[in-house]
Amino acid sequence: MNWLQLNEDLSLKRFINDSGCPENLKYDFNKNGELRHEDTNEPFIFNYYHYYNGNHKRYQILGYSITQYIYELLEKAFKLQKTYIPIDAPVSNLCTFFFMSENALTNCSTLVVLLQDQGPSRAGQWGQKTIIHEGLQHGSQIPFIAMALQCSWGVIVLNPNDNFIDLKMESKIPDFSEEDSASSLQLPWVIPKRCSKSPEEHTTYVWDHFISKTTARNVAFIAHGYGGLVFVNLLRQRSLEVMNKVYAVALIDSKHHIMHQTQGDSQLQEWIQRHCRKWVADSKPLDKTVGCFMKVDCPSVSAGTEKYSLVPSFSLQSIFKYLKNKLKVGSRKRFVRSPIATRSRKVMKM
Repeated sequence: MNWLQLNEDLSLKRFINDSGCPENLKYDFNKNGELRHEDTNEPFIFNYYHYYNGNHKRYQILGYSITQYIYELLEKAFKLQKTYIPIDAPVSNLCTFFFMSENALTNCSTLVVLLQDQGPSRAGQWGQKTIIHEGLQHGSQIPFIAMALQCSWGVIVLNPNDNFIDLKMESKIPDFSEEDSASSLQLPWVIPKRCSKSPEEHTTYVWDHFISKTTARNVAFIAHGYGGLVFVNLLRQRSLEVMNKVYAVALIDSKHHIMHQTQGDSQLQEWIQRHCRKWVADSKPLDKTVGCFMKVDCPSVSAGTEKYSLVPSFSLQSIFKYLKNKLKVGSRKRFVRSPIATRSRKVMKM
């Protein structure tokens, strides 16, 4: 399936036009998913104005437009459902959402959960800056979603960085005048979103109310950067549930810290070694073993590139090969709560 052909009827330009500054951002994605200027076919240029404030606001609008475009792509091209959380609240700007395929909870044998790095990137993006400069093929999660759906797997796309609502920016069209530069330095007035004020809270909430309830026998996580730390946090907080439901974890240049996060729990460390693999930025060819500083960490292999931003796209095929191979292994060890260690006295015979 060539996913790039799916977006023929969707256009980034429509969202840029809605922003009120189409003359300053004449960009759209070409048939290869690369961001190019409509007239010159040149890549994006940050320094459009002679002052930073205007350039920064222009960049923010482009990023917001890309986010909305990818949301629409997920819904219309891939038929993913936008699911709002918390589930007991009416939809509002104080809520956030994530995306999942129609059969993610009820009618699939394998479920893949995508968890990105921290930063401005939202659901469907590995890195917003990478999308702008390298294209959708490298910076978006779309190739991963397309491949999972092609395998007839369920998909959940988390949105861990949508944590706050900026009340000052809600209905304001940015002003690109130099005079506005002073006001832009003021701290924004933000309110945390319910059940999603941090990537950790967002992921745990979606686990408790959705992922843990899926009928899929096999759940896999693909976590990038800080997303790896968030997953290990979930593993620590929901140990038995995660160890019994998740069969494999692909960590992409993960920022987790095994010793600190597991607090010396040997059962968690053993599970991580058996069920996780990490792809890292390295000059070695793809899938070549890379040395690890800590013996308790999971096996690490090279992504075949030294550029951090390209690790997800370079490791795509290898990650899905790993997930498929882990499925073939079959039955998994059933974990139960470890008994509480107690001191015992030796009975001395007289």
